[in-house]
Amino acid sequence: MDKRYDFDQIIERKGSNDMKHEFMPLIWHRDDLSPMWVADMDFASPDFILDALKKRLEHPILGYTSFPKGYWETIAKWIADHHSWQTQPDWYRFISGIVKGIGYVLNVFTKPGDKVIIQSPVYHPFHLVPEGNQLKVVNNPLRMNPDGRYEMDFEQLEECYDEQCKVFILCNPHNPGGRCWDYATLKRLADFCYSHHMVVISDEIHCDMAIFGHKHIPFAHVSQEAAEISITFGAPSKTFNIAGLVSSYAIVPNEQLRKKFFGWLDGNTISEGNIFSPIATMAAYEQGETWRRQMLAYVEENILAVEAFCERYMPQIRPIRPEASFLIWLDCRALGLDHDQLQQLFVDKARLALNDGEMFGPGGEGFMRMNVGSPRAYILQCLEQLKTAVESLEK
Repeated sequence: MDKRYDFDQIIERKGSNDMKHEFMPLIWHRDDLSPMWVADMDFASPDFILDALKKRLEHPILGYTSFPKGYWETIAKWIADHHSWQTQPDWYRFISGIVKGIGYVLNVFTKPGDKVIIQSPVYHPFHLVPEGNQLKVVNNPLRMNPDGRYEMDFEQLEECYDEQCKVFILCNPHNPGGRCWDYATLKRLADFCYSHHMVVISDEIHCDMAIFGHKHIPFAHVSQEAAEISITFGAPSKTFNIAGLVSSYAIVPNEQLRKKFFGWLDGNTISEGNIFSPIATMAAYEQGETWRRQMLAYVEENILAVEAFCERYMPQIRPIRPEASFLIWLDCRALGLDHDQLQQLFVDKARLALNDGEMFGPGGEGFMRMNVGSPRAYILQCLEQLKTAVESLEK
């Protein structure tokens, strides 16, 4: 019988230097908020990962280290088993975080003044990193259907493209909208980017968190054209709650792209991992399936609880059900509040710290991103705080 994991356990994170508490005074100038913003989970990191790290710590020397034997093969097997994508060990390199990885790609494949296409609303480093590298960001906004699902606007993509556009940054699955992009969409995007000679960075960090029967499709796997132009980023960090270990990797099927990108990484000695992340990654991918399934089932129940609560007590707030991950995109537009008023509602009245929708770019106005990767009792407590705040608007 599979072990049963306890996701209801309340773990106090204050004092552990966790970002969600430590950064609150810097962002909101107060520390009395209930955090639901940083995209890690409040569940205990899996015991089999902690045990693997403890075992390594039994050896008293933490010196220079190499990747364990079978490391890349373990990752490749996980991807083949879960996403039906057959990859080769020499397609992989370690990267020190996916956001940093975006910067690495831009350093290799662009020059100042080039353009990068993104699809807002989207994870905010997608525009911050290009801008920080003196590149111009071109927006190909997503379209929201009445049901809350986003679609790509290929007509506008044709219009916004010019020959200075060198890189397309794809969020797959999408953050904050939670879409698992379907095959036809990814294939059409691949055809466009291939014919226009653009490199596609596919951020697939939430790939192992598809929920409610949805399935993740790797961008590079939809066609030979996609494989020829893609640099895929992945990591076990979101799924197994080990973001602090930095365990990201790049997958590059095309030999020419690989030589150029990996040569730059190796030449700058930034493709070497730390001593702990490979150990945690192998433990996650070799022993983590039971934990992953139970965690996702719990997250699904959290999402359903948020939906039911909002429908009953706060119908002006519509949670957009994610197809992947523990992040819910809250449509708050029916409240009729401007940006500052919405912030006041969540921060000053509800005492909640969420990600402001506008930080994700055009199309994020009137939305808030809620992290529900926490024990359900905590989620319900936060919803009660929000309910009281919304009720105060009507008085």
